Amino acid sequence: MIALIRRILTTIKEELKTIIADYEIEDIPAIEIETPKDPAFGDFSTNLAMRLAKRARKNPRALAAKIVERLDCRKLNLEKVEVAGAGFINFYLDRRYLSRVVFQILNEKEDFGASDIGRGVKVNLEFVSANPTGYLHIGHGRGAAYGDSLARVMRKAGYEVATEHYVNDAGNQVHNLALSIYERYKELFGLPCELGPDGYYGLEIIEIAKLIKEEKGDYYLHNEWYDDIRSFGLEYLLDGLKRDLREFNVEFDVWFSEKSLYDSGEVQRVVDYYKAKDYVYEADGALWLKTTLRGDDKDRVIVKSDKNFTYITPDIAYHANKINRGYNYLIDVLGADHHGHILPLKIALELLGYDTENIHIEILQMVRVIQGGEEVKMSKRSGKAITLRDLIDEVGSDALRFMYVEKALSTHIDLDLDLAVKKSNENPVYYVQYAYARICSLFRVLTEQGLTYEPVKEFKVLDVAKAKDLLLGLAVYPLYVEEAAGKRLPHKIAQYLLLLASGLHSFYNSEKIITDDPLETAEKMTLMDAVRTVLKNGLDLIGVSVKERM
Repeated sequence: MIALIRRILTTIKEELKTIIADYEIEDIPAIEIETPKDPAFGDFSTNLAMRLAKRARKNPRALAAKIVERLDCRKLNLEKVEVAGAGFINFYLDRRYLSRVVFQILNEKEDFGASDIGRGVKVNLEFVSANPTGYLHIGHGRGAAYGDSLARVMRKAGYEVATEHYVNDAGNQVHNLALSIYERYKELFGLPCELGPDGYYGLEIIEIAKLIKEEKGDYYLHNEWYDDIRSFGLEYLLDGLKRDLREFNVEFDVWFSEKSLYDSGEVQRVVDYYKAKDYVYEADGALWLKTTLRGDDKDRVIVKSDKNFTYITPDIAYHANKINRGYNYLIDVLGADHHGHILPLKIALELLGYDTENIHIEILQMVRVIQGGEEVKMSKRSGKAITLRDLIDEVGSDALRFMYVEKALSTHIDLDLDLAVKKSNENPVYYVQYAYARICSLFRVLTEQGLTYEPVKEFKVLDVAKAKDLLLGLAVYPLYVEEAAGKRLPHKIAQYLLLLASGLHSFYNSEKIITDDPLETAEKMTLMDAVRTVLKNGLDLIGVSVKERM
């Protein structure tokens, strides 16, 4: 079903288009209706008159006034329309009409907010993709919360989304992992441990070595060890990674092996194709790809002088593989250190003949952990790193996911662990979950009083003016879903939930909901039921649970 708010805005746009057609203006721009930052300037606003004034040869404010004169508020379900400032047109929706959204929500339940803007689009969403050489750290946690939330939001908007974890089970990192485990294994028998600067020093490496000793004794001191220890270490760390992600409410549809690209010959075929097309040349013993042909600032090495592939080469093959699997929209969530990788990767794929318009690389910014007002430092290989597991144990998955998703991926964030465990309105996830719990408490009180809840079919006595913020908040939810999905901004859902929770808390604090009047109570409880439904709906989109008691 088309969202009520979308129907209203579409009708307003159509009416505006009809009105401005009379001015015989060429190249009329798309009509944009936005939400003002200050609610005093209406529920929605457009700067259309200001954008058209010069071409219409009119003063923008005068043009806005002429447009407003022709708008039929009753027909458009508006309470009023006003001209403001230099020529803004501000729209105030009729809350009585808007109250119909409550019944749409109770009819559609968890399907409320769904749309088909992504219909027919097959999305491959790759995130986390951590080297399986240690535990997940706090940066991986941010990528996991973002990626999983985005997948949920995009599915809600009709996209066909497959989530994927790229398992880096080939290359130097895994080689160094195997060597590090073996050195720790030797150490357990009193032999020298020679890790070196490229070794992994985490406590998990010692744990793996101990397990191998328990199972095999000193077998690998006297026999071939490399393949077994490499496989054992990878499997152990991947199992731990999957376990931590599950507790973080993240499940992947596909675990894709980098090694499979080598085994299938796909990486070599990419290099061979470039050679056949004369897109490469040799210099200093290495093979260089001519990415400057498409605007790169320098050519890129794809095969080093030691004949090993560089980082970008299997990555090119991997993205070609994803496209060849039928995905027409690729999203990668990568750390800030990968920013310089974006352009050469896209150019490399274009040289293979692929269209890169729908390949989107989302870069996540730094995460700092704050406790006691001070930053808690971390070190990946010192054995003292702050892991995702540590944070889940400290504050719980719900608080962590909300605080990760609340800010745009492009901004640096501080994870305040003291705030995350506070049971107060300062804590954003507590604030939203408490709104849900408050509504649940109302239904329990109703039951305790021996009363039965039956949702009403229409509002007869509800004071829509007092419920105006809640009604608008419920109505705009589908718009937030569409924006979050279409622009890949799941933080919009977290921000929406805070707004809806604020409206609920204000209404709850100012209004007696269970009253002596059965009809008034039934209508208010119907409204509460709709708010509860949307709160749960929105929290589920960012992987956060609801709480009935707090």
